[in-house]
Amino acid sequence: MTDGDEQPPGRTTDGDEPRPTVDAADASADKASAADTSTVHVSASADRAADASTANLSDAARADDTHAETAATSAGVDAAVDTIAPAPAPDAASLPHFAAGPAPCPVPLAKPDPARTVRQRRRWPLWTALGLALGLVAGAVPGVLLRGAAPDAAGRSAAKHDPGTAAQRRLGERMLALLDRQAAALVGADRAGFLAIAEPAARPALSRRYAALRALRVTTWRSAADGVPAAVDGKPGEWRFAVTVGYCFVVPDCAPSTVELGTRWRLAGEEPRLTAVDPSSTDPAGVRPWQVNDLAVAVGKRVVVATTPAQRSRLPGLLAQAETAARAADRYAIGGRPPDRYLVYYAGKGEWQRWYGGGRPKWTAGYAVGVGGGRHDVVLNAQIVTPAGLDDLLRHELTHAASLPDRGYADRADWWLVEGLAEYAGADGQPVHRYDGLTEVRDLLRGGWSGRLDAVAPADDASDDRVGGAYGVGYLAVRHLVDRYGEQRMLDFYRAVVHQGRTPEQAADEVFGDPWSMLHDDCVAYVRAVVG
Repeated sequence: MTDGDEQPPGRTTDGDEPRPTVDAADASADKASAADTSTVHVSASADRAADASTANLSDAARADDTHAETAATSAGVDAAVDTIAPAPAPDAASLPHFAAGPAPCPVPLAKPDPARTVRQRRRWPLWTALGLALGLVAGAVPGVLLRGAAPDAAGRSAAKHDPGTAAQRRLGERMLALLDRQAAALVGADRAGFLAIAEPAARPALSRRYAALRALRVTTWRSAADGVPAAVDGKPGEWRFAVTVGYCFVVPDCAPSTVELGTRWRLAGEEPRLTAVDPSSTDPAGVRPWQVNDLAVAVGKRVVVATTPAQRSRLPGLLAQAETAARAADRYAIGGRPPDRYLVYYAGKGEWQRWYGGGRPKWTAGYAVGVGGGRHDVVLNAQIVTPAGLDDLLRHELTHAASLPDRGYADRADWWLVEGLAEYAGADGQPVHRYDGLTEVRDLLRGGWSGRLDAVAPADDASDDRVGGAYGVGYLAVRHLVDRYGEQRMLDFYRAVVHQGRTPEQAADEVFGDPWSMLHDDCVAYVRAVVG
């Protein structure tokens, strides 16, 4: 997890979340050039396709995957918007797979109260960084490599670490072979083939999964397993099989992100039939949006933006702003290799509480979470994001996605540097005196902060003003290093500390040629001088 706020799954927020302010995405869309166009793809209802006969499923698949191109005004980027119409929820008896909750109503962003604009703007990053430090120290980010995966999807062993019985191994191999067939159908836009390995009762949920993944332009889907299938107690012929899936969106042959899934099966004679695919309770990143929701998706040159169909009208403006933020974030990619695509999810109230474990405080506006493959998915809270803060928020979060190691960082003492870089990117070169958090920094200095950068990270229960002050200290310290040594040497210092695990003392000597004790004190003196 990154900048992001990963709290333990199941934690809930307190009270109603405030209704925020004017929708900046719509404002950006209004400014889009009429010369630019996007292709709009509309898929058929997933449930209708799932409940059809085999012949009808094939017809639905052809209809779904033969897209009619429609000229539409874009937000100044080369984009495609895929819309999945929300399907009627099936009854519990017909849906053994987890069911997505009803799509929330879109939350209108009203005009901000001028007296609160700065306060709301400064609130947005607080939880993102706080959760980042705590979660990464705990090692919650999933690794980049597929467990037990092979370059070729066929012929893998299903029992690398748990040999089980010979019968279990053979059964696991058959299940993986079926999952390989399903993966080929998914990537090949064959809905009927994707559903063919499943029992009829599982098809409504699988159809929604298929539609969401196709909208995200899935290019790789590969299942692997460490263990063997386990029989379900008291239910003869039923089995559970934990798998890890490596997946890519938009870009073929990427370093895959990973997700852990629990598959359930029933034996029909000797042939396994898929009955459900459940999120894994052990997946450290939590439930992905495409696992539980219909999605509307816009694809740009550097960013993929997704939300629920109820809020798809916001996609053009969000994509335009995210594309601009991505160009800024790319500058801070460590080693000069930015992510192949940034993935940004725009969450309504229900989705915010469900996606990636939920449980964020009610004032949270965004976070980023590591999903493997060198990627960090970004989630924005539709109820908190304000037009005044959206650009800063996107630059901040996408900079985390560009700059953080795949597995996160290990030392809480480095919090100031990680968040300081993201805040520096969010400020986008504005003069220091215009930084919104200076009041909180001044209060922090007067409120008993020790003056140590490695101790500025806020506690779990810190007030938003305390956290905002900590962010500001990080920003000002990084700004001082940039002013003194330039951006590239500051990034080299960041890489040495955050990616390579060197101490600030070692990194400062190697990168800057100056002792860290002196530089630390200079950074703190600069903070004090700026706020008075």
